[in-house]
Amino acid sequence: MSEFINNISLRRDKLYDFSVGIFNGGKRKEFIEKYQDVLDNLTPADVYNIVHRLVEEDFSVYQVKQQVGKILNIFFEPLKNYPKRNPEKNTFLYYLEEENRELKIRLQKIKDLLKFVNKEKNISKENQEKLLSLFRNIKEFEKHYFKKENILFPYLEKSNDNNSCLKVMWAFHDDYRNDLKAIMLLLEKNKPELDDLNEVTGHFFFAVVPVIFREEYILHPVALDVLGKNDFDRMSAESFEIGFAFIKTPPEPDFSKNIKQQKKYSSLGNLFVNLETGELLPEQIVLLLNNLPVDITFVDENDTVKFFSNPKHRFFMRSKAIIGRTVQNCHPHESVHIVEEILQSFKNKEKDKARFWIQMKNSFILIDYYALYDKKGNYKGTIEVSQDITEIRKLSGEQRLLDWNKS
Repeated sequence: MSEFINNISLRRDKLYDFSVGIFNGGKRKEFIEKYQDVLDNLTPADVYNIVHRLVEEDFSVYQVKQQVGKILNIFFEPLKNYPKRNPEKNTFLYYLEEENRELKIRLQKIKDLLKFVNKEKNISKENQEKLLSLFRNIKEFEKHYFKKENILFPYLEKSNDNNSCLKVMWAFHDDYRNDLKAIMLLLEKNKPELDDLNEVTGHFFFAVVPVIFREEYILHPVALDVLGKNDFDRMSAESFEIGFAFIKTPPEPDFSKNIKQQKKYSSLGNLFVNLETGELLPEQIVLLLNNLPVDITFVDENDTVKFFSNPKHRFFMRSKAIIGRTVQNCHPHESVHIVEEILQSFKNKEKDKARFWIQMKNSFILIDYYALYDKKGNYKGTIEVSQDITEIRKLSGEQRLLDWNKS
């Protein structure tokens, strides 16, 4: 048994063989007996590594997402028994876990009400409104997932290359979003069917509840092992830009303000930048870009996110942690193939523009991608420009005179 404890590589190879066997339909009892020694000694880092290998070597993200529960249910007890490092109070991970506590309280209220509704075998108008209100409140948890996807994930990606498990977790985040949307649509109907409600809420709980455990017993311990205090300080500073789910916004630490000041002033010098058609101070460039009525993101020729503007009203969540991250890792797995197709077409000069438009609440958002080429025709990157054109679509005729009162 000691060979598996001391030899990380051997232990992980055995755990990987076990996982592949279970994925391929191996008998649970027989496999557990065969691999009991390594199962008894697995660590959070082992699981993180195994899921990465499953995605990279044998299965798609979708296949792993569909089956990962099989192995994680078996890993549950060893992970629970593994000495858990709790995040220090008032740190980035600490607040994430506080948000999880609050989410559990809200989920329990929903469970209790659903249990009562099923006992009555009827959804009264009153209980329908109560459920709708509870699920509307749950939407605030989106901030939690934004912080994971846009702050924690990028820092983990920079620490090492074996992070495909993050794609799987992000896929569960998207299940939460899709299921929550379906629940809201159902509850906004005049008379939803109880069977339909049970089905969609069942999917929702299956997507959300297991992720809490996986965060706190796999993801967070790995983060505590591979990231340092400076990383967590920066993550904490960036989290205030997104906000907090269910918990009162904590006092912003002094180090957070210092980090923001460093970021603000270290990049702003007093030298003019030659823009060919004029010269501006760096501070003026920042003001110009951030006051355009569009969101701009620049990705260089290596598919690396190098810049995004920061207008007052953003359409899509961004965090400074994405700077230096590949654009593919900034999108859910399900839409990466579209990003790849656009970039490849731009690089091959088959296309130089791609356009999408979406309805977001009451706004109509236009999203354009433009290829960038230097004077020699070499591909130098892509810019994404997003704009709310709701009011623009309503324009007709002409307005040649200034009339602020009317507009």
